[in-house]
Amino acid sequence: MAINYTIQADIVDIRSDIPKANDIFLVDSNVWFWLAYPTASQSSSYYQTQDYPKYVNDALANGSIICGTGISLAELAHQIEKTEYEIYSASVNRIPPKEYRHNITKEHPRIISEVQAAWAQVKSMAAIIPVTIDEPTTDAALLRYQTEKVDGYDLFILEAMKSQGVVQIITDDGDFATVPGIQVFTANRNVLQSAQVQGKIWVR
Repeated sequence: MAINYTIQADIVDIRSDIPKANDIFLVDSNVWFWLAYPTASQSSSYYQTQDYPKYVNDALANGSIICGTGISLAELAHQIEKTEYEIYSASVNRIPPKEYRHNITKEHPRIISEVQAAWAQVKSMAAIIPVTIDEPTTDAALLRYQTEKVDGYDLFILEAMKSQGVVQIITDDGDFATVPGIQVFTANRNVLQSAQVQGKIWVR
C-alpha cells in the first residue's frame, strides 16, 4: 500500500533541479550510504545509487555547501554492518546478528575498515555540523515528535538543522516531507507524486 504523506515541506525533484552556489544542503544518512559505501547497491534501488550521488557531486561542483551530522556515523555504521551481515548470511551461513558480530572475528575488522572509509569520504565532502543532545534539545525534539511523523534520529537531525539555520535537506526519507518550514530535495517517487497532487512541488 502506498504511503499517504501529508506534504508540509517544499519538495524539489533532484532529477531535474540544478544545484546553486548559494545552496546549503544537509545530506541525510541514507544518501551518504549510497554515496560512500561501494556495496550499497546490494540492498538499494538503482535510482538511489545513481540520482543522489550525482546530485551531491553536482552540488559540490556548482559551489553549494554540503553539510552532514555526526548522527550519520551511527546510522552508516549500522547500515553497513547490516548489509555485510546479510551478504554473509546469504553466501556463507545464516546466524543471529550478535553471533556474526562477536563470533566471526575476521568480519569485524573488515566492517570497521568499510565504516572508516565511508566516514572519511563524508568528511572530505561535508562540513560536519554540531549535534547537541542535552535537556533543551531533547525537550524540543519531544515537542516536535508530537506533530511531525519522523523517527528518533530524524528529530535530532532536524534540531541540528534548526540550530544552524539550514533548511535544505537531500534525502530519500519521505518522513521529512511532512515537516513544515524545510525544503526536501528528493528522488523518492512516492513523495514526488504526493507533492504533485498536493501542490507542494517547488521548481526553482
